[in-house]
Amino acid sequence: MQKNTSVEEFISKKTVWKESLELLRSIMLSTEMEETVKWGIPAYTIDGKNIVGLGAFKSYVGIWFYQGVFLQDKQHKLINAQEGKTKGLRQWRFNTFEEIDKELVLQYVQEAIQNQKDGKEIKIEKSKDIKIPEELQAVLVINSDLKACFEKLTPFKQKEYKEYIATAKREATRISRVKKITPMIMDGVGLNDKYR
Repeated sequence: MQKNTSVEEFISKKTVWKESLELLRSIMLSTEMEETVKWGIPAYTIDGKNIVGLGAFKSYVGIWFYQGVFLQDKQHKLINAQEGKTKGLRQWRFNTFEEIDKELVLQYVQEAIQNQKDGKEIKIEKSKDIKIPEELQAVLVINSDLKACFEKLTPFKQKEYKEYIATAKREATRISRVKKITPMIMDGVGLNDKYR
């Protein structure tokens, strides 16, 4: 899947949510944040720090607050969409265009901007390297092409694959996951690249 190179391109591909995305974008552009595209989605920054991202899926359009954990959220609009995986990220979902309260969204965004200026952010901890699971190691030993492709991947992508296999409880599941990811590794793609 080809990544979007501009916010206009991103919005043009989301015909169902086009009007909602344009409204959310206008709110972001009314602030001092800079607009850019990161991981194929619109992102809004201050001094190079991510503040807000926009996304659209089948059933909703949403705002991601990268340091949303620090928002007061008096209206109880935010959720942690990746419970157990992210500490700071919070998401606000809209199921219809009418749900977008321009003034309220702007209040949340302004608070997020101020929080960044005040230095409120979760520092990413360097995670310990994960040992290559036995099931993957066995395949890498017998398949030198696969091993070479795996070693060409970034450390982050390697870690994603190792975790994906290691988190399976049953050996049969770990083996089937190795089979599933083998062509992806050979193609040089990361486990979650299609979502970035």
